[in-house]
Amino acid sequence: MRFGLLGTGPWAELAYGPALRAHPDAELAGVWGRRPEAAADIAGRFGGRPYDDVDALLEDCDAVAVALPPDIQAPLAVRAAEAGRHLLLDKPVATTVSAARGIADAAAAAGVASVVFFTLRFRPETAAWIEEQRRTGGWQLGRADWLGGIFAEGAEPSPFAGSPWRREKGGLWDVGPHALSVLLPVLGDVADLDGSVAAVSGAGRTVQLALRHASGASSTCALGLAVAPAASVTRVELRGTAGAVELPEGETDAVAALGNAVDALIASARTGEPHPCDIRFGVRVTEILAAAQARLGDR
Repeated sequence: MRFGLLGTGPWAELAYGPALRAHPDAELAGVWGRRPEAAADIAGRFGGRPYDDVDALLEDCDAVAVALPPDIQAPLAVRAAEAGRHLLLDKPVATTVSAARGIADAAAAAGVASVVFFTLRFRPETAAWIEEQRRTGGWQLGRADWLGGIFAEGAEPSPFAGSPWRREKGGLWDVGPHALSVLLPVLGDVADLDGSVAAVSGAGRTVQLALRHASGASSTCALGLAVAPAASVTRVELRGTAGAVELPEGETDAVAALGNAVDALIASARTGEPHPCDIRFGVRVTEILAAAQARLGDR
């Protein structure tokens, strides 16, 4: 499958470029970015060639891999789908419900495959844990703490600290999708967006998110990008009739996980079978996060 890479930031450099170069069934056809010199650099390191015109790249590929801020990703994903290109997208797919649904509508109309790269869903060890807990069932409570310190005073330098969209949208939109990608397949969908989503904000723009799931279980998420480095944590815990379990740390790195997402997209395109992390799941995550944002108002 010939991929066009859209984006030239840290995630394109650290994950998408290496994953596409290493994958035996993928070819990096070319790279487009908002900075032509960066596109030339990425293309020079990982293969393909730089493109100044995104439509010219779409003509020369079978699929797009998008490593762009969500509100730039969304219209380009629609454009790619309308051109008949399969979609490998990043989370969140958009930060408005209308933009997310626009991608889903375009993908459905064109009959293209889609996969959204929720990292933990493509790490074999964490994906297996999620599936095991889904089969076990009987869970009453879920808890996800996703607290990072990339914007905290005294934090170690991060390649993502210069991301304007992360600074603007905060942990709800950046790490919230990771939490939901684990909780939803185990506890079930949110019962309803009006009465089953609550959110409050705190110091450092942390967000406490509470959800009631259709299964009857409830869950909470603590999300943030500016907590003290010593307080940073990534943890998911479930409690129910089987006792208490905690998500294991994954050993698979982002490049290998992204390679598994490429496998999933190729399989979906070949068979016509949708993947559980397709654009429809990406839309649902956006709907839940948008409902939480509405509870927070402008905070």
